[in-house]
Amino acid sequence: MEYKDYYKILGVARSASADEIKRAYRKLAREYHPDKNKAAGAEDKFKEINEANEVLSDAEKRKAYDTLGPNWKGGQQFTPPPGWESMFGAGGGRGPRGGARGGPGFGGGAGGGNFSDFFSTLFGGQMGGGGFEDMGGGFGGGAPQPSRAKIAIALEDSYEGAQKTLSVNGRTLNVRIPKGVTAGQSIRLSGQGSHGGDLLLEIEFAPSERFKLDGRNVTVHVNLAPWEAALGAKVPVPTLGGTVELTIPAGTQTGRKLRLKGRGLPGTPAGDQIVSLQIVTPPAEGDEDKAFYEEMAKRYAGFDPRA
Repeated sequence: MEYKDYYKILGVARSASADEIKRAYRKLAREYHPDKNKAAGAEDKFKEINEANEVLSDAEKRKAYDTLGPNWKGGQQFTPPPGWESMFGAGGGRGPRGGARGGPGFGGGAGGGNFSDFFSTLFGGQMGGGGFEDMGGGFGGGAPQPSRAKIAIALEDSYEGAQKTLSVNGRTLNVRIPKGVTAGQSIRLSGQGSHGGDLLLEIEFAPSERFKLDGRNVTVHVNLAPWEAALGAKVPVPTLGGTVELTIPAGTQTGRKLRLKGRGLPGTPAGDQIVSLQIVTPPAEGDEDKAFYEEMAKRYAGFDPRA
């Protein structure tokens, strides 16, 4: 039986961190995936890469493997040291800590077609938490499939871009929100998903009390006093990028819409902001207020707002 140098297979040092092992595995798995690489020997190389990752990405398996020592070379004839089976449960369907291991690996039980004799002798052909079977479908499932989650952001985050800290499956992640991202688009976080795969964060917008989104255009409603509408005025208007001063033309009526070019979500082209105007009449709360409105009624007796 030939000794397998899993570190050499993945091209990493024996002191490599878990992240370094993950990166090396993902790079090689893409390169030799049978769906993409039709060269002779690519499928065998892919199986070898996955076997190496199965051991080195599992802390218990890696510890057990490392007890063999660094002096072995790939291809040398290998026999497990005395007491190995009783120490690590090799071949007996029990993991390095003696806990029961359930279910077949991606090639089946000991000696399965996708595990080398070396692996099966040491670990009984059993998969751990990082194996392809867990990804749904055994070896034929290919490289790790992306995990998916949703992230709700404010419209302002899309307008300006933002850095967000969020918790996904108990992990804290820092996410950069790019300018102009829209609902339904996804942000890919390399290697942050399950089993070393990528994490796709689908964007959705949190409800906004102020802005209404239509494509890349946003609409905001702004109230005007009657004299502002009648005489014209400059009024503050909220936008995704902050408050701006908007000139209201004299004689403005409720329902009039003004356009702020390029103040919607960024893009090619950028969206606009539509300002929808509404006149709000002060209440007649006292005798003086009522008298004032009565005087207005007399002054504009010929005005018919429904004409």
